[in-house]
Amino acid sequence: MGAALAEAYPDIRREYFERADEILGFSLSRLCFEGPDEELVKTENQQPAIFLVSCALNAALRSRGMGPEAVAGHSLGEYSALVSARSISFEDGLRLTRRRGELMAAIAAETGGIMAAILGLPAEEVEAVCRDVASLGVCEPANYNAPTQTVISGEEEAVRQAMDLARERGARRVIQLNVSAPFHCSLMAPLAQSFRPILDAVLVADAGVPVIANATAERERGAPEIRTNLIEQLDHAVRWTESMRDLIADGFDRFVEVGPGKVLTGLMRQIDPGVEAFAMHDPGGIDKVVAAL
Repeated sequence: MGAALAEAYPDIRREYFERADEILGFSLSRLCFEGPDEELVKTENQQPAIFLVSCALNAALRSRGMGPEAVAGHSLGEYSALVSARSISFEDGLRLTRRRGELMAAIAAETGGIMAAILGLPAEEVEAVCRDVASLGVCEPANYNAPTQTVISGEEEAVRQAMDLARERGARRVIQLNVSAPFHCSLMAPLAQSFRPILDAVLVADAGVPVIANATAERERGAPEIRTNLIEQLDHAVRWTESMRDLIADGFDRFVEVGPGKVLTGLMRQIDPGVEAFAMHDPGGIDKVVAAL
């Protein structure tokens, strides 16, 4: 992950990958480039790794004369979005995502719970399913990813009952996710409380471009609101569909996924196939985006 980018852009290798190793005190770049997978996928490593590669890709795009008019990030991606908006520094974002991952790993061992993706049902029907199993425990929408793709999160008994109910009510697919904890639901409230003093110690500036917050699906630019949203996103749902639809309604019609993957580009095709969406996770992808835009 990110190896081809580091090879093609030596300055970015120094400024991001080598700098990340210095900041964290271990070779995160080697984990990105070489693995092993079982270490890279640990959330305390995976989160800063994805953040690092996303920020490096953003820097490569900017070096080619491209910059955003607004930004949004899905869950962890909100941190690299804020770096792109000049609200937090790369260095602080790296430390925050590392600590966020460490806290998530710790709370995962205590909380239990599971997450599941519900495909083929409108979000309102998934919300109704969650209400119908509430007597069994916490079960809440966690990610509103696309009009008919919603992730639910909570205590295992309640989520499993919700999975069965969703199938009975016509869901096309119901998939338990391979995650370590039930993220983006009220069970993560202790995580939010633990993370608050860590975030309070970091400089957060007003954003240079609008940031669409996960927790509110609204444009934010002020530092106080950005701080609040970074805490609230930990135990609130990611309102991605609403975020994208609001941008489209405001006239945005070109979206670039700046990160090591193309999941959000796929979601955009479900949200609105009429807009242009580009994924760029390597030098070839950067060249295609620059040529297209």
